[in-house]
Amino acid sequence: MAGSYRYLFGPVPSRRFGRSLGVDLTPYKTCSLDCVFCQLGRTQQKTVARKEYVPTDAVVEELGHWLRRGGRADYITLAGSGEPSLHSRFGEVLAYIRAHSSIPAVLLTNGTMLHLSEVRDTAAQANVVKVSLSAWDQSSFGSVNRPHDSLRLDTVIRGQMAFRAEFKGALWLEVFLVPGINSLRSDLRKIAALAQQIRPDRIHLNTAVRPPAEDFVAPLSREDLESRAALFSPKAEIIADFIADPSHGRRANEDTIVAMLERRPCTAQEIAQVYGMHRNEVAKYLGILLRTGRISAQSTNKSIYYVVKGGKTNSTPGS
Repeated sequence: MAGSYRYLFGPVPSRRFGRSLGVDLTPYKTCSLDCVFCQLGRTQQKTVARKEYVPTDAVVEELGHWLRRGGRADYITLAGSGEPSLHSRFGEVLAYIRAHSSIPAVLLTNGTMLHLSEVRDTAAQANVVKVSLSAWDQSSFGSVNRPHDSLRLDTVIRGQMAFRAEFKGALWLEVFLVPGINSLRSDLRKIAALAQQIRPDRIHLNTAVRPPAEDFVAPLSREDLESRAALFSPKAEIIADFIADPSHGRRANEDTIVAMLERRPCTAQEIAQVYGMHRNEVAKYLGILLRTGRISAQSTNKSIYYVVKGGKTNSTPGS
């Protein structure tokens, strides 16, 4: 089980990547952005400094152990607690995956560091690279993504365009829609025009079906997303996970979390710590439980606690 590893998590079910083994290359919420919709909460360390945040040799050792034990996944994905391209040696991890496994390697990046040639060269080792674009000018970039002070949207877009010109693999682009900020059709047409300049192979539309960083962020309905998909070329695909995966493993994890919440309200971080789960995994299950009405969220003392809906617990949030 990957749960015994420090830098690997999953494999977790993903609408885009099937069963995906996650590789976490940064401390919790170390990122160049502080997106209002982030399922992991607010960024703790907003930075554009590239360094070896976690030991590369230890990451490679865990990957080797997982592969030797017969680990199976549809993809191995560099993702996790922050922006993986901030790790100065993430290319060595990609190279190891390519050399020792037939499983495709994925880089899930916000794309903010691709203006650097060394990052583009390194990222090109992945089979699939997913970048993000949810704004059309510097003002909307600030509202949706709350970037590091040094980042300019036009520079980010030029970096993604340069990467597209060099990259031979599959480039996917994700647009995350937040009602009241970037979901108007007039706004999306501007984002779509920029996306055409980047020329991704696929475009994905997402919305806040998992608990977001800010409680003012609400999801768009599937119907609203579908009505906006044709504004993009190629036509966007809806990846927001409105329909829960009925797999046995998913159900077991949901029931485990509910059993814990029946005893006392907990934050996502507390659930992750108790069960040795990655915050990405916890966010996925919390999203399903909220949508299916089994739990509800309560904001207390600037923290979000999850409780069993309509049930009784032995303590109150924050106690």
